[in-house]
Amino acid sequence: MSETRSLAVVTGASSGIGYELAKRCAEHGCDLVVAADTSLTEVGQVLRDLGADVVAVRADLSTTEGVDQLCAAVEQAGRPVDYLLANAGHGLGHAFLDQDWADARHVIDTNITGTVYLIHRLARRMRDREQGRILLTGSIAGLMPGSFQAVYNGTKAFIDSFAFALRNELKDSGVTVTCLMPGATDTEFFERAGMTDTKFGQDKKDDPADVAKTGFEAMLRGEGDVVHGLKNKMQAAAAAVTPQSVLAEQHRKMAEPGSGQGG
Repeated sequence: MSETRSLAVVTGASSGIGYELAKRCAEHGCDLVVAADTSLTEVGQVLRDLGADVVAVRADLSTTEGVDQLCAAVEQAGRPVDYLLANAGHGLGHAFLDQDWADARHVIDTNITGTVYLIHRLARRMRDREQGRILLTGSIAGLMPGSFQAVYNGTKAFIDSFAFALRNELKDSGVTVTCLMPGATDTEFFERAGMTDTKFGQDKKDDPADVAKTGFEAMLRGEGDVVHGLKNKMQAAAAAVTPQSVLAEQHRKMAEPGSGQGG
């Protein structure tokens, strides 16, 4: 890796928003360490074609061992991390009590535990250097109770809150923290979550490239949070003044299995 180029670490980089964020980093002149729990062979080639040196790490970031594996690859790169884009995460549909516990636990450990552990390990060095930018992929889902997505929305509520708190702790440190809060995005999320038959699953979604552009540019500006798209901004504003019980019922109508069928 070139010592004259910035180094970016991007998790969840195999597809969707994470893939597009990695491309943005490469186009910005960064070398990359990318991670995902699926193959990164094609992704790595795309990023190299954009001029980046790339280290690809296939690891389960819901586990301590997976995060340690990623951090070891960063250490081997021999360079400080300039940009940390913590995007890894996934969802899970259906009623909480009907979910397999191992699946629900994996959502929690990926979205929260692995993300927070990774930041704890890498952001300390950013603080020591008094330089760096962190982007966490939260969600407007974290602003509302997620009936039939209860665990996922709860994890995103944690990430949204954690990002704001960490940003405050790091003010005046030279390290910025930005929370990207997308709405429904055209990725593998709904298929992986078993939600293709829901209204959420069938409604029109945002382009992940546009979402990534919004988040990446906000990170470069050092902004605290950014919601992509006018519709999502309106939903976020409405969530701030709507009773939680009403939000939960509204979410139910969008996320309940079969809600996308039969008008």
